[in-house]
Order: sequence, then structure tokens, then C-alpha cells
Amino acid sequence: MTELGFRSRRILYAVVTEYIATGEPVGSRKLARRYGLDVSPATIRNELADLEESGFLTQPHTSAGRVPTDKGFRAFVDALGRVREVAPSDQKLMFARMSQLRPGIDDLPREAGRLLSRLTGAASVLHATRAAEQVVSQLKWMRLRPKQLLAVVVTRSGSVENRVVSVEHEPDASELERLHNFLDSLLGDRTLSELRDAVARAAESQRSELTLRAHDVVEATLAAQSSTTDAVLIEGQQLLLGQPDFASVEKMRGVLGALAEHEHLLELLEQTMEAGGVQVLIGAEAQLPETQDLSLITATYGQRGHGHGGLGTLGVIAPTRTDYQKVVPLVGFAASLLTDLLEHRK
Repeated sequence: MTELGFRSRRILYAVVTEYIATGEPVGSRKLARRYGLDVSPATIRNELADLEESGFLTQPHTSAGRVPTDKGFRAFVDALGRVREVAPSDQKLMFARMSQLRPGIDDLPREAGRLLSRLTGAASVLHATRAAEQVVSQLKWMRLRPKQLLAVVVTRSGSVENRVVSVEHEPDASELERLHNFLDSLLGDRTLSELRDAVARAAESQRSELTLRAHDVVEATLAAQSSTTDAVLIEGQQLLLGQPDFASVEKMRGVLGALAEHEHLLELLEQTMEAGGVQVLIGAEAQLPETQDLSLITATYGQRGHGHGGLGTLGVIAPTRTDYQKVVPLVGFAASLLTDLLEHRK
């Protein structure tokens, strides 16, 4: 942005703001009439031409106004920071809903994603590190059918995973209660694999029926966990597809193709989680296959201190023409609230 003067920046921001609001190319007369630029339409036209030559704007047709390019949106977002705070009504709604969730039953990150989708009209996207690599806060089993248990793994990140576990010996209700009490005494701040190792040490030293049964069940649960791969969870696709930007069949097909590329999305989300904080990838920057009409806005949650990394990534997939002034701080607020609630739950 150092290449632009104050007047050029004002005009660029006005173009971006108007285009986000209307979706229509923006002309000099509209800018002069609505944005109090205190310069003539002719001067604005000259500035628009310079911004187009510099790659910040483009003109769909000779007689039409200008629309922002990815570079123009990037300049706007970089200068935006968190100028607009999250609306108090959105804060209240998100906090009220998240505070009502039940520990060990409801999935906090997933619910945060659903709320973001509702509040932004975009698709939410969520990626969490595998449960086997996270600290376990609760671990319970329920009898499902002969020689099968349903393992319920609740992690420190707030995620809840259910896995069907096959066992040779089917414990009765009293045995399950003893197993739960024994393992609760060992959980501490351990991951599932660390818990398995602790149970193995106890089984080796005590050689009791309880420790041997616990080792078998934890081992089977870990095997069921290990068979799962990292996943990208997308919610609210219908809200995204309902945006006027994707009214044509061709545009809609491109969006659906991009959302189906979970492997590429996973790579992007892992990169943003490593970077930490709020990250915004605009249009072609996201390198989403099938379309360049989407932006990815994400934030890391469960981040300790000011270092990199965290428990997962939460964000939205939105049209390139999205209200960044609203969405960027809202994504950051959702991730911050989620982190606070998870810490409180711990």
C-alpha cells in the first residue's frame, strides 16, 4: 500500500465497500455522490484508471464501473485490522449458545462452526488435531452388542468422538464401573496413547484382572482411533451456495468442486493453524481448485500463550465479495471464545 497516496487509498476503500454492498461495478459518479470524497468525478475517474493500471481494480466492460481484484481486496483487508468490533448482538448470541453446551456431550468446536455459518451466511470450516493426539478429559464405554463396546472419547479441545470397539471379553456393568474409576485415576493430562502406556505399566506391575482388562479395552479404543484420518468438517454449504455470487450453474459447480477437495483444504488449514491468529486467503491466494471466487478466513483456537500451534482451526469459506469488516473480527472472536470456554471446561 506504500505505492498509493491517501486519496487513492480512500477511493480504493470506497470502491471495495460499495462493491461488497451491491455486487455491482462502481462508477465515479456513485463514489462522488455517496462517499464525500471532496473531489470531482473527473479526478475520481483518473484515480480509478491509475488503480486499474496498478492491478487493484478491473473494469468488466468499457462502459462499466470498476470492481476490486484480489489485490484490491487484499489491500483493503490488510488495512482493515479489527476496525469494526463484533456486533454486541452477535457476541451475546454466540456466548449464550456456547455457554449452554453440555461438557462431554456437545461438540464445542462444531457448534462454534455452525454459529459462524449462521451469522456470516457462509460455509463454516473446522479442522482439529486427531483425538488420539489430544489430551483426553473423559473416556467412557457402553455395551453396544455382544463383544462390542461404544467408546466415547471427549478431548480437552471439546470434541466428542464415538468409536465402536471390538473386545474378546465383554465386561458387565459392574466391571465397566470399575474400569471407569480406575482409568479416571490415571487420566491426568494424558493423550489416549499416553494413557495406554500408563495402563500397560500398571498391568505389568500389578498383573491384576482389572489392569489387564483396562489395557485390552484402551488398546482396542486406540486402534479404532488410529484407523481414522484427519478430517475437514464443512457446515452450511447451502448458505454459501445461496449467495447471489453463485447464481449460475457454472459458478455453483465450481464452489461444490472446491468444497469437495478436502485434502487441499486440510493442507491450507494446517498451514493457517501453524501460523496462528486470524488468517485471510483471498480468491486465488487460496489456490482452491475449480474456482477463484472464494475466500478462506480462519483462526486458530486452543492456542496457548503467544506461540504457534493450537488445538484446531475454525473459520469460514465465503465469497470473495464478502463483508470482511464483519467476518474477519467475527471469526477471531469465535476462536477466542472457543479457547476461553475450553480452558474453563478444563
